[in-house]
Amino acid sequence: MNDTSAEPTPRIWLVIGDKPGDNAQVEIIAEALGLPYEVRRVLPRPEYVLGKPRFKASLYHLDLQRSDPLEPPWPDMILTIGRRPSMAALWIQEQSGGHSRIVLLGRPKRWMERFSLIVVPSQYRMPEDERVLHLDFPLMRSNAAAIEEAAGAWRERLADLPRPLTAVFIGGQTKPFRFDAETARHLLDSVRATAGDGFLYLSTSRRTPPAVIETLKAQLPANGRLYCWTPDNTDNPYLGLLGLADRFVVTGDSMSMMIEVARLGKPLAIYALPYQKGLAGRLQLLLGNWLHGGAAPSGVNRLLLPLARALYRLGLVRYSRDLTAVHRLLYEKRLAAPLEQGFSAPGGQPADELQRVVGRVRAVVESSAR
Repeated sequence: MNDTSAEPTPRIWLVIGDKPGDNAQVEIIAEALGLPYEVRRVLPRPEYVLGKPRFKASLYHLDLQRSDPLEPPWPDMILTIGRRPSMAALWIQEQSGGHSRIVLLGRPKRWMERFSLIVVPSQYRMPEDERVLHLDFPLMRSNAAAIEEAAGAWRERLADLPRPLTAVFIGGQTKPFRFDAETARHLLDSVRATAGDGFLYLSTSRRTPPAVIETLKAQLPANGRLYCWTPDNTDNPYLGLLGLADRFVVTGDSMSMMIEVARLGKPLAIYALPYQKGLAGRLQLLLGNWLHGGAAPSGVNRLLLPLARALYRLGLVRYSRDLTAVHRLLYEKRLAAPLEQGFSAPGGQPADELQRVVGRVRAVVESSAR
């Protein structure tokens, strides 16, 4: 006899994009949730790989030929991250007649009320709200098995290098930071001054600007080696260095690389890129820190909060992002140090907040099945 009282398994979609660090955070939650899920990978059209599409519930920004199909039956819950995938998630929600609930990692560009749960680490300035879960750090972490395997493959190749071996992980330009040839020269000078003797192994990433790469090649120190990232190169030293390097320098634009090193408990120094932001951006950051700095609103803030929320809802002001908030928190917890001050001591690791997130996501799943 069939048990007709058994509840159907909820249909869960992971709507992810072309950013490995973002995708990994979504997958970590999905695996920890312990429920079946399906992956829908959506890839941007060429002009929107770096260019930012206007935020709306739409698929206009996607390369539908290369993306996974988005077809019914529609999911009960969507787990997503980032501007481009979350636009697709909102479109799916509309096609489902509002049935599909969305869990978003990171700040929404607008329409906060359309998300059932918003999970934000400390760089995002979001209001205190029942649907917002504030974390210290992003959830990304390294794959321990992959690091161990890469360390085995790279051990002989790195064995003859002078110690200490300092891995320098280089990101790229992102608002509100500047990363150009001049910044690259200053980075090299700062690394040489702080790291001293030993060996420097520099590794770029897919976001590193060509002018930065050319400067690194031209001014590479005698005790250094440079790996330049390419999409088709399978000989990337990144994981091997995570397992074998003695200490790390990471450019401050890259949340994923900073947090990966910090979670390994390795000595870490952050090279903070020079800040550049227009007046409008500075005012937005000021407003975000003022209204959504983590404390409950009081006094004049309480009176202004409804107005500010209305501005956000209308899309006239966006929820701000302050990447340096993560730097400050890493320094405060002694998990990293500013490059000019040396390296953090080994051993410390961030608290694991994954189960907090899983508990809240599970509640969304259960409510979607009612």
